[in-house]
Amino acid sequence: MSFETISVIGLGYIGLPTAAMFASRKKKVIGVDINQHAVDTINQGKIHIVEPDLDMIVHSAVTEGYLKAVTTAEPADAFLIAVPTPFLPCDEGQIPEPDLSYIQSACNGIAPVLKKGDLVILESTSPVGATEQVAEWLAEARPDISFPQTAGNEADVNVAHCPERVLPGHVVRELVDNDRVIGGMSSRCSERSVELYKTFVQGECVITNARTAEMAKLTENSCRDVQIAFANELSVICDKLDIDVWELIALANRHPRINILQPGPGVGGHCIAVDPWFIVSKTPDEAQLIHTARKVNDAKPEWVINKVKLAIVDFLQANPSKTALDVTIACYGLAFKPDIDDLRESPAMQIVKEIASLHIGSVIAVEPNIHQLPRSLEKVDLQSFDVAKAAADVHVMLVDHIEFKEQSVASEFLVDTKGIW
Repeated sequence: MSFETISVIGLGYIGLPTAAMFASRKKKVIGVDINQHAVDTINQGKIHIVEPDLDMIVHSAVTEGYLKAVTTAEPADAFLIAVPTPFLPCDEGQIPEPDLSYIQSACNGIAPVLKKGDLVILESTSPVGATEQVAEWLAEARPDISFPQTAGNEADVNVAHCPERVLPGHVVRELVDNDRVIGGMSSRCSERSVELYKTFVQGECVITNARTAEMAKLTENSCRDVQIAFANELSVICDKLDIDVWELIALANRHPRINILQPGPGVGGHCIAVDPWFIVSKTPDEAQLIHTARKVNDAKPEWVINKVKLAIVDFLQANPSKTALDVTIACYGLAFKPDIDDLRESPAMQIVKEIASLHIGSVIAVEPNIHQLPRSLEKVDLQSFDVAKAAADVHVMLVDHIEFKEQSVASEFLVDTKGIW
């Protein structure tokens, strides 16, 4: 059965590029999002996020009539759920639990328009068992049609999990080129999912079961988190021993079987800083190394803030006629990784917010990929690199954007978390 109409629920950093790729293959695509601004922007042929080449694809798809955005789900042949999976609120020190309310809301939205022959794919990064939960929610809402947990290959509606695994800033290319892990709740669910993704995916579609597909994505990001934690722990150790951590890593990496990552101010984004907790929350007694890595990386921003405090003290000792009120701090970078505008779970954001709350003087932020600061940084002044470089007394390098690599700040009062200056 071919898929003539495809619906993507959630038009964010993954959903919109995915919708655009299907539309670029002349499929009718209905994007659904609760954000009216996003819907209106897309229907104008524009995009509300920053992602190279995506604007051209969306403009063409909307202009040619293959892509439209709505706030309420409409009938389709396949539904891809690409909504956030954040944490539930928890006290400090507790293990965060995943919040599946956005996924449940998506299920509630599509349930009334489901029909026999439809395919539902959960793309949202999820804890193990979430795809089965999706099928249960849909079955509760639509007892008149069958689902794979009871009907297997004979189900009226097929359900599968296919996690996204793309790199922000390279999403358009990687959606096409990367292999996809597809975990259906039955062999029929997997086969139909492969058929759908082969509309534009040139990488291999590898079939497994839903639980293994869920765990595969969590494993990929947890592995990365552990590797970053090693680098971040090294940076703290080297600072105490007065060793240049970047020189050390470069030397160690000359070994043919060693490939240590680069340290930074912490770990952010919607994947690496989040997904390991989905494993830890399910198996807290077993996930010892994964849990420790999370604690190491979550502690790094506070370590950076303490380094900034020491830099302020050093500046005041060198300039006894000045007070803390006279000290201007410039923070370079807010995004969670280089060359994007995504501030989600960003350690740089956390650091700048904390600096602004502690420091009585001026705080400047330089972030070339955004035009307006979020409300949480209302005490911070967004400025250009040149203005910050000239005005600041203490400089804090947080994100190695290409613009910062092409310039430099030479200062005795510099906290460089990326080793580029």
